[in-house]
Amino acid sequence: MSTHDSNIEVDKSQFLERNVSHHFETADQEMDSCKLGMWLFLLTEILLFGGLFVAYVVFRSWHPETWEAGAEHLDWKMGAVNTGILITSSLTMALAIRQAQLNDKKGTVLLLLATVILAAGFLVVKYFEYGHKFHMGIFPGGENYMFAGRHLSNEHIYFSIYYMMTGLHVLHVIFGMMAIIWVTFRAAKGHFYSAYYTPVENVGLYWHLVDLIWIFLFPLLYLTK
Repeated sequence: MSTHDSNIEVDKSQFLERNVSHHFETADQEMDSCKLGMWLFLLTEILLFGGLFVAYVVFRSWHPETWEAGAEHLDWKMGAVNTGILITSSLTMALAIRQAQLNDKKGTVLLLLATVILAAGFLVVKYFEYGHKFHMGIFPGGENYMFAGRHLSNEHIYFSIYYMMTGLHVLHVIFGMMAIIWVTFRAAKGHFYSAYYTPVENVGLYWHLVDLIWIFLFPLLYLTK
């Protein structure tokens, strides 16, 4: 190893040690703890959405005719577009982590920005989808809908679950965008490289979970009738 390479390794080690929180002994211990904490947090997210999926299955089994009538008012094309957007954003996020591992600051920043733009595109599509529902008179928790087509006495159950599941997912997308913007600023300042990229990786794990949840929501709400 050349003297220049040795100096780089020393600088990285010093940077890590200076930024270790006081309750950790080493940078490696802190990074392992951060990853464990993120996985535990993701577990709570799975439990949260898991409860909603259970509610979906239960109410669908009790009121199959309501699901058939309610699903007619969802636009599967918008759902498909958003599915494509989120899958692409997962790819850009994964590539951003890879570029951070390769010490490519510019590539990391550009790919993180691409992920944020794709997430914003998802929200734009969702805005038009919600706007169309509101224009039709389909509101969260309502019971006296005025839209054209079949009407059932318990159709508010379907739309309540629809808004609850997709609305909670939208909030997670927004929180994910905020986290990605945060690591983007840090990446632009050169805080991440091959020896330290844990924040980018943890945010990426969260974003992949958000995408995975939508992959389940799309067929359950838009394709299953």
